[in-house]
Amino acid sequence: MKIAIIGAGTMGSGIAQVVITANHDAIMVSESAKSVAAGLERVKAGFEKAISKGKMTQEQRDSYLSHLKTTSSMNDIKEVDIVIEAVPEDLMTKRVVLEKVENAVRDDTIIATNTSSISIDALAKTLQIPERFLGLHFFNPAPVMKVIEVVRGKKTSSVVMEKARKFGEGLGKVAVEVNDFPGFISNRILMVYLNESINALDQGVATKEAIDTIAKLGFNHPMGPLELADFIGLDVCKDIMNAIYLQTNDPKFKPAALLEKLVGEGRLGRKSSKGFYDY
Repeated sequence: MKIAIIGAGTMGSGIAQVVITANHDAIMVSESAKSVAAGLERVKAGFEKAISKGKMTQEQRDSYLSHLKTTSSMNDIKEVDIVIEAVPEDLMTKRVVLEKVENAVRDDTIIATNTSSISIDALAKTLQIPERFLGLHFFNPAPVMKVIEVVRGKKTSSVVMEKARKFGEGLGKVAVEVNDFPGFISNRILMVYLNESINALDQGVATKEAIDTIAKLGFNHPMGPLELADFIGLDVCKDIMNAIYLQTNDPKFKPAALLEKLVGEGRLGRKSSKGFYDY
């Protein structure tokens, strides 16, 4: 199959890596030539890491990369079978991109969004053929995480859901079907857990090390909640919480004051070298 990935950031490049590793042809799209070039370098770096661990040969890397093209033009996605939108987590930004995608592709092309928190129905409102639209939520890092949320909107056809599920399984993932709700399963649960952990730290219940140790040794989690928030990106966590909060008006999703403060200071976690911890 031919797959287009719209967005060349962490998620877009990660999804592209997954797709070409499954021997699909992929085209990674970003309006910025600089962004798409950086995305390609992320894919290459991911393969180099696999080679260094003995999980891939250089010949395999070269074969996979031959399946990947990059572009800054939507005109180049006319003949793809599936489009996966992976632009920043903002309703209006995604709507604009999805409208451009729908105008660029065939009527039978499946259009998916990689949103982790925004309602599929809210995104589908401006689409002419919402029956072919659904959510395909890959987890970060996409090449490593084994599960995908396959999210059905009210108008998503059963045929499209089944094709998307089989596509996800063909990528070597476990494809779990969920219904449309802000945050779906994963972030509806995760963001409350992270937010309450941040509130506990802010209220002086325990140190960050103590909170993370309880989660790791008491819950058998590989990372504590504050370490995990740093790994995801504190700005990303804040955006997801805000997206769910705005859609539900449920106060448990309102970002913790400490999270707002750290993001405002530019302490975004691992990617900025400072978050709850220094890296």
